[in-house]
Amino acid sequence: MALDYEQQYYNDKVQLIVGCDEAGRGCLLGDVFAGAVILPKDFQCDLINDSKQLSEKQREEAFIIIKEKAIAWGVGRCTPEEIDKINILNASRLAMERAIEDMNHKFDMIITDCMDIKKYNVPVVSLIHGDALALCVAAASIVAKVSRDHYCLELDKKYPEYHIAKHKGYGTKDHLQALEQYGPKRGLHRFSYKPVKKFLIEKVTLF
Repeated sequence: MALDYEQQYYNDKVQLIVGCDEAGRGCLLGDVFAGAVILPKDFQCDLINDSKQLSEKQREEAFIIIKEKAIAWGVGRCTPEEIDKINILNASRLAMERAIEDMNHKFDMIITDCMDIKKYNVPVVSLIHGDALALCVAAASIVAKVSRDHYCLELDKKYPEYHIAKHKGYGTKDHLQALEQYGPKRGLHRFSYKPVKKFLIEKVTLF
């Protein structure tokens, strides 16, 4: 599938298109991350693809290329506390807005991976499977995913009992077993998520 969806929008008034995507929305712990990327109009790179389709090594290599070749790129995030307060949809949107602000660059249009953003006075395209259709969104997905993976490695050093480096916060069997043994930790886990809430209630009931 060609990653050229954004090409149809370039014209005299639209020269700088931001791609936005998030990472970690379905995780049980940690921040949700978002990436925002403006690529040159004629940018091409076979390695840039939906981050889910790339190996960890490929994502790391692609991230280096994006940082070197992008007109601008940024990272935004929302904490577990923010996610619990405003819900994951709104937190993902806010993380994207923060990523856009982090770019500190002007832009003419935004393409997101299925997220409506109304904060900016520019056209916004909320594209289903945007990371598999638009190169700028695919690049943003890589920025978000790699940034969050690096963050998870730091969390793993701080909370080794949860094996975060292995599962990156997703609800794997290993993670659920750790939750059962140690319970959810405030400031780390998303207490509004059902699997986390279940173990929180059990711990409170038992102790």
